Amino acid sequence: MGYRGKVDEQNRARDLRAQAWTLQEIATELGVARSSVSLWGRDVMFDPRPRQRSPFAAPSSLHLAKLAEIEQMNQWGADRIGALSDEAFLAAGVALYAGEGAKTDGEVMFANTDATMVGFFCTWFRRFFVVDEKRLRVRVYLHEGLDLDTAQAHWSRVTGVPLSQFRIGYRADADPSIRQNKHRNGCVYVRYTCAMTHRKIMGLQRALLSSDALPG
Repeated sequence: MGYRGKVDEQNRARDLRAQAWTLQEIATELGVARSSVSLWGRDVMFDPRPRQRSPFAAPSSLHLAKLAEIEQMNQWGADRIGALSDEAFLAAGVALYAGEGAKTDGEVMFANTDATMVGFFCTWFRRFFVVDEKRLRVRVYLHEGLDLDTAQAHWSRVTGVPLSQFRIGYRADADPSIRQNKHRNGCVYVRYTCAMTHRKIMGLQRALLSSDALPG
């Protein structure tokens, strides 16, 4: 059984899509990627809501064509990937860690602002490694002015790690040049201190990136 996303989020996304919420509205509400929403709700029937435009705004055929192409490629991607086998899921997780995970020996650490990536990593990590849940630690990095309690509750749901195992959140200085709603839940760091587990991941990474692993 490969990674299928969180069932509750999938069901909620389908319910909202049936109520004619847009893909972006659902993605924002659930804190997930728009492409995931497109995949989860691709077969949901709904009556589109009438679009509200300024009477002074001319319709943009290029913009509509762009949106149509994005939807088409989302569907193409979903059809092309399908359901991941264990082998594909293992390789995908190793590749994700190669890009976003810590390489320093002794500690598994993954950081990101994207809930779908963090959820994918946590599901992958638990599936392929023996994890002592009590040793998982999470820390949220958030700008001043944003709600830390809400952000931590969000990341607790995404990671499956209880709030009691969260470290004190880091507050970055407010920066007026940064939009406050850009990353309202901040950046999360998931840590697991185990040298052997980290070395296994790095061994998988080196194997994945070696020339021997590439198709002929």
